[in-house]
Amino acid sequence: MSSIPKVLIVATHPIQYQVPWFQALAQRNDLKLEVLFLSILDAQQQGTGFGIAFEWDIPLLEGYQWSVAKEYLHKTGYSGFLSQYLSHPVRLIQDLQPDIVILTGWQTLPLIQLLGACKFLSIPCMVRGESNNLKPRPIWVRLIHQQLLRLYDAFLVIGNNNRLFYIENGVPKRKLFSCPYFIDNQRFEISSEHLQPHRDEIRDHWQIESAAVCFCYVGKLENKKRIFDLLEALRLLKVRSTTSSVHLLIVGTGELMNEAQSFVEKYQLSVTFAGFLNQSEIAKAYVASDCLVLPSDYGETWGLVVNEAMACGLPAIVSDRVGCASDLIESGVTGKVFPFGDTVVLSQIIELASVDITQLQEMGKNARQRIFDRYSITQLVAGTLASIQYLRLDSKQ
Repeated sequence: MSSIPKVLIVATHPIQYQVPWFQALAQRNDLKLEVLFLSILDAQQQGTGFGIAFEWDIPLLEGYQWSVAKEYLHKTGYSGFLSQYLSHPVRLIQDLQPDIVILTGWQTLPLIQLLGACKFLSIPCMVRGESNNLKPRPIWVRLIHQQLLRLYDAFLVIGNNNRLFYIENGVPKRKLFSCPYFIDNQRFEISSEHLQPHRDEIRDHWQIESAAVCFCYVGKLENKKRIFDLLEALRLLKVRSTTSSVHLLIVGTGELMNEAQSFVEKYQLSVTFAGFLNQSEIAKAYVASDCLVLPSDYGETWGLVVNEAMACGLPAIVSDRVGCASDLIESGVTGKVFPFGDTVVLSQIIELASVDITQLQEMGKNARQRIFDRYSITQLVAGTLASIQYLRLDSKQ
């Protein structure tokens, strides 16, 4: 291994949350970084699950060296994990000549193929996955995970439940490096501060009354996000209190949009559907709101919209199946956690929060502080560098 190691990060495609990590590592003079994307998505592919075609309106391919595995990647005709494969993974790694490889998960076959290529070529390989220990798994799945995880040389840990997943599957603690899940905190902070003086007109645009306490939902309208748990909680609140000043702002599109709109219309709920908002617009939703609600199931392995909301000064109410709950939510300090699917408890939490806007604002300040102190690019880079140093020392032994 050379004195300045070449680090290759492999990602399925450009993702807005990962770009600041790439850019920060690329600026360092103690390593050489290259990012390999399996593919670059077009607008139609990017919009899968959103219900509309779009491209992210912030630059995703600037500030670091990157390439695409275009000539190696092939479609299989299947879907999901087996939807694509690499024809010559060993040759691909040999062409790029990395000293260390970081894989961003194991959710698709090419990432497993590249892990195998690294083992064949004796190149140290670490992983930054999102799996956590919250979801019950059958024993055969746990056995597969245990065998798979033995092949990685180090692990970039995104949070508490991710760490427990690794430990419970036999990964030695010495191989775990804290790399907290993060967003571009500074971008969201700057955007929200710029928009704050325009809060009233933003609210007016979405028909949110000035006196209303506004809760926001941000995400695809899909089953795992459980939008109907939130809408049912609002319905229950309306039944109990005809004078409630609660409003819900729904940001996102997806397969459940029409059904959700029908539910709102049927029960005459105070809800605005903002539709899809791109990265340069999303801060408007947080500025217009007082609290985020994320009622998702186990499929929400983290929930980066919670980071976004907190960076903009909002507390969050999340279900106990949301991956970030134990990291980001301290009850009564940065938000609240409710039992998954319990719409009665959720409605009660929303009701109590709506009558004490001062407490919501205080929790929002605490939430912002937590995000900037513990979940920023600084911690991620530090953990990445520590893992690289560990692999370099390990390779010399």
